[in-house]
Parts: sequence; structure tokens; C-alpha cells
Amino acid sequence: MERTIWAAVGIASYLILAPFLGGFIAGIDRKITAKMQGRKGPSVLQPFYDIIKLFNKETMIVNKTQYVYVWCFLMTMIFTGALFFGGFDIMLVFLTLTTAAMFFVFAGDSTNSPVSTMGAQRELLQMLAYEPMVLLVAVGFYMATGTFEVHKYLMSDMPAVVKLPGVFIGFVSILTIKFRKSPFDLSTSHHAHQELVMGVSTDMSGKLYGMIEAAHWYENILLYGVVALFFIYDSIWSIPLTAVGLAVVFFLEILIDNVSARVKWDVMIKTAWSVTLVAGGINLLVLQYFM
Repeated sequence: MERTIWAAVGIASYLILAPFLGGFIAGIDRKITAKMQGRKGPSVLQPFYDIIKLFNKETMIVNKTQYVYVWCFLMTMIFTGALFFGGFDIMLVFLTLTTAAMFFVFAGDSTNSPVSTMGAQRELLQMLAYEPMVLLVAVGFYMATGTFEVHKYLMSDMPAVVKLPGVFIGFVSILTIKFRKSPFDLSTSHHAHQELVMGVSTDMSGKLYGMIEAAHWYENILLYGVVALFFIYDSIWSIPLTAVGLAVVFFLEILIDNVSARVKWDVMIKTAWSVTLVAGGINLLVLQYFM
């Protein structure tokens, strides 16, 4: 009964708080980026103003299929986060996360627009780059704790990062792809100087694009939740440790975004796979045979 109550609390908290936290984090991201570039930058609340404006704009839908795919993307992403913060199987969490990403690809490709189709293809390449590392994260947690159940990681006697430093490094490296930041922002092209306009989301507007932004906010909170999983354990000291770990990763991703030039897709895949094999692979081998 107690387990059910905590799962319900975790799910409810995620459903209610994730979009607010996601939007606030996006606002802080913009503010820090502006400071790094010598600008004043917008208010930290600007992402909320933007999404309200999007939901009040006229929505131009290319076809009904596109709307269905975007809706499925949002709902699957919310379901994925609910599974994670409910403390369920981490392998199932990552499976549904991949399913959500596929709906996003289908939404872009369904428009038959050259730019959106190219963006969808690049999104698939990004998935090809980061999915092996995501799988190693699940395997690593299982090898370190003996279970795939997320809620049991909270009862560990030490932070998972102690046993999984290479896996942690590998996961942080692919977060740059998941957060769609330079040098790996190939599919959505958030920066004005890039050649792909808005990439996979070019033909999405109004409420449709607002749903995409909301889904990304939910996704970002989920990803930071996975980062927190490396530091949380059965001690009160895990709270400040987790806060510091999240802050460092957050700042590091913004720093990489602002000092890196965009690379080609083959460089992205080689880089991601190299880190996966070296950092993640060696870590799991050491864990298997020496710990």
C-alpha cells in the first residue's frame, strides 16, 4: 500500500509540476545563454509567454495525421515520465521514451515537406547516435543494483555514480543530443544561422507547436530525473549532492551549446558511439569482472 501511495504521489507531482519546472528551466537556460553572449536576455518567464501565445494563435495543420502524431508524442512523453517518477521499470521507461521520439519523427515526415522530411531523417540519425548509450544506462543500473525498478535505486547505500562514473559521463554526453544543443542540434536547428530553418518542426504552428514545446518540457524534466538517479541514495546527504550534480550538468550543457560549432551527422554518431564504447563499455566491464 505504501509503495502504491508513493508511486501515485510521484506520478501526480510529475504531471502537475513538470511543465512549470520545464518552462522555468528553459527560461534560466535562455538567461544564462544571453549572459554568456554579452546580452541582457529575456525574462526567465519568457517561455511561458511564448507557449501561451502559441496556444492563442491560429493553427495551420498540414494534415490530420500530423495532428495525431503530435498528440501521440505529447501523451507518450507524459506517460514515460509518469512511469519513471512512479518508480517503475527503467527499461520500460526508456522503451516508451524511444516510442515518443518515433512519434515526433512521424509527425515531421507526415507533412511531405522537404525541410520537415530532412529534419525527420536527421532526428532518426540522432536517435541512432544516442540510443546505445541510453540502453547502457539501464544495463548499468541493473548491474550496480541488481534491479530495473527505479524506486529501489532510492534505497541504495551509495550513489550510483560511484559504481557508474563512465556510464554517467556517457549519459551526460548524449544529453547534448537529447536537449538539441550545439554541436549536435541537427534536426531542429534552434539557432537562426543554421540552414534548416526549424527542421522537423518547420510545418508546425500554433497549438500544434505549443504541444511540441510542452512535450519537450516534460522530456527535459524526465532526463534531469535520470541524472538525479546517479546521485540519489538512502541518505539525507544525497539531497545537496543531487542538487549540485544537476546544477553542474545543467551549466555544462549550456556552456557546450555556446562554445561549440555545429558538426555533421557522421561526426555526431562517431563521437556518441566512441564515448558509449569507451566510457560506458569499459565501466560495465569493470563492474562485471572487478567489483
